[in-house]
Amino acid sequence: MNIGGWQRVSLIDYPEKICAILFTQGCNFRCPYCHNPELVDPDLFHECLAEEDIFSFLKRRKGKLDAVSITGGEPTIQPDLVRFIERIKDISYLIKIDTNGSHPEVLEKLINRKLLDYIAMDVKAPLGKYRTIARSNVEPDKIQKSIEMIMDSGVGYEFRTTVVKSLLNKRDLQKIASLIKDARLYVLQKFIPSKSLHTRFSGEATYSDEDFEALKEKLKDHVQCVVVR
Repeated sequence: MNIGGWQRVSLIDYPEKICAILFTQGCNFRCPYCHNPELVDPDLFHECLAEEDIFSFLKRRKGKLDAVSITGGEPTIQPDLVRFIERIKDISYLIKIDTNGSHPEVLEKLINRKLLDYIAMDVKAPLGKYRTIARSNVEPDKIQKSIEMIMDSGVGYEFRTTVVKSLLNKRDLQKIASLIKDARLYVLQKFIPSKSLHTRFSGEATYSDEDFEALKEKLKDHVQCVVVR
């Protein structure tokens, strides 16, 4: 596994659990607003962490941590992801994965082997705008397949969209909500201008709090719960 960084403890990344966060290195998307460019752009990569150091830490912290959250980058492009998660499950941790949904075949394997306890999938855009916003040749059908698989999995989950004003209008967000119709939780993530993969987005305008509240009202008929983070 290419682990580009980690956070030893988090109280907010896994719902109602204390977790460690592992950041995988590498991504098949190039979303220009991405706030983890050092995990996406190979020119910014640092030396990866040693797996055994991570496992040693997790064994020592058993009983103080409940879960491990695996994010990125994009975890599902890691060829040894299944083996890696199996080793963590052997230490009896809960597993949360953050994914862009571009590899439903990997998600299917993880779900079928009961290796996941929570899934957070980023839904970047309506299917018709996916390639433009992700700046990738992603197949929209795979995104839809991942959404359906997650909703049918029996595993806890959420869908989320980082809302960048210049890329997604209110109609786009309604289309996304329709795509995940009846989902248990849809999270609208406020874009916070800071570091980004493309520097022009570091000064990008964002929607106001009032706008987000209005969006919640428009979307709540499509999904079971909408929250803003």
